[in-house]
Amino acid sequence: MRENFTMDKLARLYINEIVVRHGVPLSIISDRDSRFTSRFWQSLQKSLGTQLNLSTAYHPQTDGQSERTIQTLEDMLRTCVLDFGGNWDSHLPLIEFSYNNSYHSSIGCAPFEALYGRKCRSPICWTEVGDNRITGPELIQETTDKIAQIQRRLQATRSRQKSYADKRRKS
Repeated sequence: MRENFTMDKLARLYINEIVVRHGVPLSIISDRDSRFTSRFWQSLQKSLGTQLNLSTAYHPQTDGQSERTIQTLEDMLRTCVLDFGGNWDSHLPLIEFSYNNSYHSSIGCAPFEALYGRKCRSPICWTEVGDNRITGPELIQETTDKIAQIQRRLQATRSRQKSYADKRRKS
């Protein structure tokens, strides 16, 4: 969404992109952007029965799982900026695909599988990219390589976060 979107446009975008695909959420965790703290947004969410949980940078007022997810996504975006240069935004769909099709211990499967009840169907064997190279259009090969790179970065990020968490745990 753009910064100059009106509240009406934001509400339509919310209905069209979130509610249509996933239904009305029980709760939303968001930053304290003026659009999300406005009376309109708060009254819209109240009328839909959605609880708003507002967070601020470095002073989270949310659950730990959300903060950990945000850290993971920040790390992924940061590494994509470094790996792919300044055009990281063109790789967002690949980042989203990798994240949604990777195993999450909190739910015991990938988010895609949890949502749809089956593994993601894809013409490319995403999890075994190194073993099964598909010959074909350049786009397929480039996408396969980038997915593999993003998945390696995601695994490295998770390992780093696990080591931080393990250091803080009491033995």
